[in-house]
Amino acid sequence: MSTNSVFKALADPTRREILRLLGHGEMTAGELAGRFDVSWPSMSHHFAVLKKASLIEGRRDGQTIYYSLNTTVLQELLAWAFDLVPKLKAESSGHARDESSEKS
Repeated sequence: MSTNSVFKALADPTRREILRLLGHGEMTAGELAGRFDVSWPSMSHHFAVLKKASLIEGRRDGQTIYYSLNTTVLQELLAWAFDLVPKLKAESSGHARDESSEKS
């Protein structure tokens, strides 16, 4: 995962909205473009940035391109973010141990 390209991709609100929409499932490029008031070349640029960051994957079926989330990169990004906050990890681990001991 190229962290810089992921952050560049996430910096734009349109690209974040594309990711949110794809969180509900695969969509065609046309379906996604129809949700935004931007030019087709701008949408194509957004798709290219998201693909370069490996946040989305595209598959072609004839002339139609279907996009979906690449959840692996999102999981890696979340793991990286959680590693930045060791206290949160410790509290989370302690909380999990507290819950398991309460069940005993």
